[in-house]
Amino acid sequence: MPSTLDSHHEWLGGLIAHVDSKADQELHPVMKEFQHLIETNTRIYLLIEAMFTEVPRNRVYAKDPTGCPQIRDYKHMIQVLNHLLTTAPSWSDFTHRVGLVGLPINAVLDWPMGTPSGYAAFLDPEINAMIKKVLNAWGEYLQSPESAHVLDDSQYGWFGETGKNNLVTVANVGKTNHSFEDMFVCDPSQKYHGYKSWDDFFTRVFRPGIRPVASPDDDNVIANACESQPYKVARDVKGRDIFWIKSQPYSVFDMLAHDSLAKQFIGGTVYQAFLSALSYHRWHAPVSGKIVKAYVVDGTYYSEPLFEGLGDPHPHDIDSVGEVTAQEYITAVATRALIFIESDNPAIGLMAFLGVGMCEVSTCQITVSEGQHVKKGDEIGMFHFGGSTHCLLFRKGVNVNEFPSTETDQNVPVKAQVAVVTP
Repeated sequence: MPSTLDSHHEWLGGLIAHVDSKADQELHPVMKEFQHLIETNTRIYLLIEAMFTEVPRNRVYAKDPTGCPQIRDYKHMIQVLNHLLTTAPSWSDFTHRVGLVGLPINAVLDWPMGTPSGYAAFLDPEINAMIKKVLNAWGEYLQSPESAHVLDDSQYGWFGETGKNNLVTVANVGKTNHSFEDMFVCDPSQKYHGYKSWDDFFTRVFRPGIRPVASPDDDNVIANACESQPYKVARDVKGRDIFWIKSQPYSVFDMLAHDSLAKQFIGGTVYQAFLSALSYHRWHAPVSGKIVKAYVVDGTYYSEPLFEGLGDPHPHDIDSVGEVTAQEYITAVATRALIFIESDNPAIGLMAFLGVGMCEVSTCQITVSEGQHVKKGDEIGMFHFGGSTHCLLFRKGVNVNEFPSTETDQNVPVKAQVAVVTP
């Protein structure tokens, strides 16, 4: 994947050059706290420093011919992250091509997180607690009016020709030819199409009628919970499995955070699909029924399995989109929202929705509460700030079929049919 690696190298090099030109910039309080943690904790200092020294010293990963990695050490990382805390994700052809558009922090950490020490670092509870603070601070900026400036129609704006065309292509899912303004609630006569912040744009909503609910009166039809690209269907899943190996089998107890309801899904079916940063990011009820439980599980933010980086016994490159190709793995370790629904259809019974934060997704927001009754297609929550993935889990004995092909590169529209249950 040399062209992808070169694109990542060029984009990151430009960002670092900009940060290096302002090396005396005052650190945000949360970055001061992060630096203090690294400098006063021997274990964390070892892991963070080692993950940078383990990045290969060759042309692809280097800033210059001397072989120095683009991010050279933890102090350099702190400076770059400090800059990003008050920077909204702009549109970039480079980052879109490498699969990291809208994910600038992931792009910065991509090489080190794929090393053995990076693997250990991004599983460390203290490091993840600190990263959560960093991402929450960035999230505050992305919810502020100051973050909306990237929503203009310039070359690097999301409503520029390239950015807007890609948003429209993704939302039309190869089936329609609507404009952005026809599909999404916005006001093109206003500055930034009326969006008040980056997050306001990221969590945009479809106009009424654009995404109808599949067979609203037929409880045997499962609606698609997220606008997403089908990724995997697995049957007869185990309660506990070795999810960190290359085949990434699902591990139900780990996915469902050892909830008391998890055992009911042993031997059942898992459907997983991926949401890019360009997709619609709100979740909708796949079935009509009662919310039995709904809560967020704190987990990792940038953990990827060793087979995606230098932990591979035959490595050639660090995977620049490791979390995207390790989606099964992160269902067991990443920050995620769990929503258990008791379907009105007895042929389905208890099912589970799993919204998994990937990369910059520091907030999985649940908008329903326990005991509430939802209709198929009702909003139940949303992701904030980046790409993400989700799963639907069905119990053993539920005869659920007709899932979409995982060979497609198109999203399945939210609320459209995603499966059918046969009583």
